[in-house]
Amino acid sequence: MSISKIVNNRDHTIVSCTPQDSVQLAATLLADKKIGALPVMDGDGIAGIFSERDLLYCVARDGAEVLPRPVGEVMTSPAITIDLDTDALKALSLMTRRRIRHLPVMDGAKMIGFVSIGDLVKYRMEIIEAEAQQMREYIATA
Repeated sequence: MSISKIVNNRDHTIVSCTPQDSVQLAATLLADKKIGALPVMDGDGIAGIFSERDLLYCVARDGAEVLPRPVGEVMTSPAITIDLDTDALKALSLMTRRRIRHLPVMDGAKMIGFVSIGDLVKYRMEIIEAEAQQMREYIATA
């Protein structure tokens, strides 16, 4: 199944920030929304990703004086992205291989979704549970 099925079945509101926003603002968004990463948007394009790891690394390196600095100085860039046609299991494999937990979903140059490893694991578990239920039903009727 492709990423499009995951993206289409959810709220299309994406919490994001810009490269000019402060690290403090981005950290507040992460905490308030209880999310692990923000796409960093430059107009309609994606400039990078600001994650909990980025926050941890820059605070550990520079202390509290990093908080007023722009996100663009500490974000992960370029962002690794996928498109709507990407198979969900391939996206999960990409995340595992690259040791990342969030992927922007692109339609050409425009970001239309943002998926987490949790989204993909949940999707995979739903498939496994449905297959197990089908097997139980098959066995019960055999």
